[in-house]
Amino acid sequence: MSRVLIIGNHTQVSHDIGDALSADNVPMEYSAGHADALQRLRMRSFGVVITNPDSLIDEDLALLQEMRAIRPGVKCIALARHSTPEEVIAALRARVFACFSPPFDAHEIASLARSAASESLWRDDIQVLSAKPGWVSLRVNCRLVTAERLLTFAKELNAQLPETIREEMMQAVREILLNAMEHGAAFNPEQVVEVTAVRTARSLVFHVRDPGAGFHRESLTHAAITNPSDDPAAHIVQREEDGMRAGGYGLLLACGTVDELIFSEIGNEVLLIKYLNSSTAVDTPNPQ
Repeated sequence: MSRVLIIGNHTQVSHDIGDALSADNVPMEYSAGHADALQRLRMRSFGVVITNPDSLIDEDLALLQEMRAIRPGVKCIALARHSTPEEVIAALRARVFACFSPPFDAHEIASLARSAASESLWRDDIQVLSAKPGWVSLRVNCRLVTAERLLTFAKELNAQLPETIREEMMQAVREILLNAMEHGAAFNPEQVVEVTAVRTARSLVFHVRDPGAGFHRESLTHAAITNPSDDPAAHIVQREEDGMRAGGYGLLLACGTVDELIFSEIGNEVLLIKYLNSSTAVDTPNPQ
């Protein structure tokens, strides 16, 4: 497991991240600032750098360019005071490992940093197919850590929305994305899932397409969404008989947190739609 470098030790979130990493026996240390971070990278190897939470994403990307001149394989988890869709897209194109703005969850950040410290083949896990504010299309490898990384960017792309709406949509996207990777690709890292996020003036839309053969709703006896009304635990028995892990609530949870969940004919593509009322709608960029 490679070392983790946290830039700055003056904020509570930086200390909390460091404490969480230390508790998991992940080797880590702090740097005083950007210059000190670069000096430490010259002196010894670090696999992951977590930026200062008081920084801007543009500053982090400039620093990342300097860090990669010293350590080409270094992974960057960018913490920033705030983010814009343009900055998040730039972070995606620069292959930032993950991106966060307040409110920070120290344990979530530490968990991704721990995964990053153990990763070696990650650079092409998220490929940008097309990206501009309001429309981002990606191709992602089917790995759990890639799904978690993708969700940090999806959340930041919609940072302007109220937290409740954003969290509900991200919860649904997470369930559908993991479902696509698990059941559509068996978590085979050589398979890919395509994800497109579109934000209009009155809605938030995600399209997910997996490489699987699809399904018919009546065949999903292992999922809670198909339980008969008089037997809400039927899928649990089916999963035990099939030797599957506990769960099966993903589609049901997604249906309960978005306004529309629409599957394609064969079932390997899905649209998730969350409508925004006039008080939560945001301005969409000019398509030109």
